[in-house]
Amino acid sequence: MSERSCSLAKFLLVGGDSPLLGAPTVAGATVAAEVLQHKRGPKVISFKKRRRKNSRRKRGYRDEITVLRITEILTNDNKPTIGPRPKREKTPVAAPVDGDDEAPRAAKKKAPAKKAVAKKAAAKPRAKPDAKKAAAKKTAAKGKSDKK
Repeated sequence: MSERSCSLAKFLLVGGDSPLLGAPTVAGATVAAEVLQHKRGPKVISFKKRRRKNSRRKRGYRDEITVLRITEILTNDNKPTIGPRPKREKTPVAAPVDGDDEAPRAAKKKAPAKKAVAKKAAAKPRAKPDAKKAAAKKTAAKGKSDKK
């Protein structure tokens, strides 16, 4: 198989109209797949702290992930019939030649001009509200209470 395609083996169950259950695996079952991309998974952060000991440990990692597209599910030691899809080729955009500059300009249309929005009358500056006065402090009476 090519670099972009792979086959997987050792399956416990193959489904469909008549599911096959293996003991422990289904004999002759393979899955043909193609590799779409290799990327990294989400960050996993492990933070450990022992309280009252000023002991902290922070570790993190990201798993490497391979994204596959399943092309066929095969049984009875069959070979895959579908190969990997060809890669898309980027179509190069032709750069304009010096003499052809006028043609693309004529083809492009300018966006219609936006209408001028009438400005609102200048708002009068608002007077600042008076600063709030601090609440008067209550003084506690010093002395003995009247309880007997």
